[in-house]
Parts: sequence; C-alpha cells; structure tokens
Amino acid sequence: MQQQVLADIGVFGGSGFYEFLDNTKQISVETPYGDPSDKITIGTIGNKKVAFLPRHGADHRIAPHKINYRANVWAMKSLGIKRVISPCAAGSLQKHVEPGSFVICDQFVNKTWGRCDTFFEGPQIKHISAADPYCPELRKLAIEAAKQNDIKVHETGTILVIQGPRFSTKAESKFYTENGWDVINMTQYPEVYLVKEMDMCPLNISLITDYDAGLVSDTEPVSHEAVLKVFKENNEKLKKLLFTLIENIPDERNNCNCANSSNV
Repeated sequence: MQQQVLADIGVFGGSGFYEFLDNTKQISVETPYGDPSDKITIGTIGNKKVAFLPRHGADHRIAPHKINYRANVWAMKSLGIKRVISPCAAGSLQKHVEPGSFVICDQFVNKTWGRCDTFFEGPQIKHISAADPYCPELRKLAIEAAKQNDIKVHETGTILVIQGPRFSTKAESKFYTENGWDVINMTQYPEVYLVKEMDMCPLNISLITDYDAGLVSDTEPVSHEAVLKVFKENNEKLKKLLFTLIENIPDERNNCNCANSSNV
C-alpha cells in the first residue's frame, strides 16, 4: 500500500466529533474493498493531524452488520495513520459499570457472524494474534486522560460484540452477565482486529449508555432513544477525554509492539 501521510491519528465514531476539529477538510478515499462509510474529515488537535470517519455514515444510515469495516480501516492506513481510536456507545452487563461512566476495554468476545474480518484471506495468509487486542500504551494514556478530566473510568473490561441491529433478549443478557463480560456493543468487531492486522495501534473507549436488558439493575430494557439520550448527555465528557488523550500521545511508538502485529 502506497501511503501518503496526511494524518497521525484516526478516530472512528459518531457524527459531531469533527465539528470540534480545527482547520478541517474532507477527502474521499478509494479502497480495494469498496467505499468507506463516508468521507474522511481531517483536522488538527493541538499539534496532531487527526482523521475522523463516522462508522455509520454522517447521517447514521449504515447498520452495524452492514458497515464496510475493511474499507474503513484500509482508508485510515492509506493516510499514514499509526493509531486508531474507536469510541463507541455500549451497554453495561455488570451493575458496578454505571451509565455515564467510561470503560477502557482490554478484551473482546465476538458473537457476530458473516462479517468480512481479515485482510489475509489469500493469496497471502497470516494468522494475527488477538490475545491482547488493544494497544497497552494507548490504554494507559486514555486512563490518564479520563482521570485528568475527572471522568469516571473503568481501567479494564471485556466488550461483547453482538451482531445487531437488535438488542439482547433477557435470556441472552443474563447469559452474558453470568459469563463475567462487562459491556456490550455492535461494532467493535471486526474493527479492532482489522486495525491490528494493519499494524496500527487500536484503542476502544466505551461510553456506557444503559444496562442492556435491564436485568442487573432492575431497570427498563435498553431502547435506541435511551442510548442516544445518554450519549448526547455525555458527549462533552467524551470530547474532553479524546482531546486530552490525543494531545498527550507521543509522536513515536516506543511502548507497544503494535507496529509488528502482522510480523509475529
């Protein structure tokens, strides 16, 4: 892949984040895997060039299982990006993980199906380890950024990724909770793994919006409207966390092995 270094850091997320970038421009990127979810907005935060791509499209028109994850990740890599931050809305599966808090996940469990989830399906075949899927350096920096902004943060957590777009049944949610998984989402897989395959550093920041089917807290089951309401209420905290994190990320990657993921 011929790279043009147009940005240092990539962010997948919901629309609105790019409105707070400075000196923005939008570009279209063609990929061997089809079109990304939308145009990419490039701007600045401090002295960092940041590329933002709304994974569902700017008007939230793409369902989780229909996102072209390979095109999105390939597009980021083609811009010369080395680190990718993936904030997302997520439901809680454990009572102590309260809505409005953040979880810096360190593991995932994949329960999706039918999604194209590798760049190495032939003729080049590689088996990239997913034992520790998230970048340890970025995770540490994200935790520090949350604390700097007095944001309640859980420093570890396992994110369960379901197919969507439907939410869980009560029976499913009970099963997930009993397995000890912490949060639930529809987009982290294969996004994180594809970032790793491209030798970029992956980071997830889960903003907790609800208690899934409501069992662990004796509350109403999650609804799309409730998710949007809590996400909007906490969007300012997310932006503060992201901006502090991005400003604190060093230029060179010295405390992780993500650059060599595909060579291990």
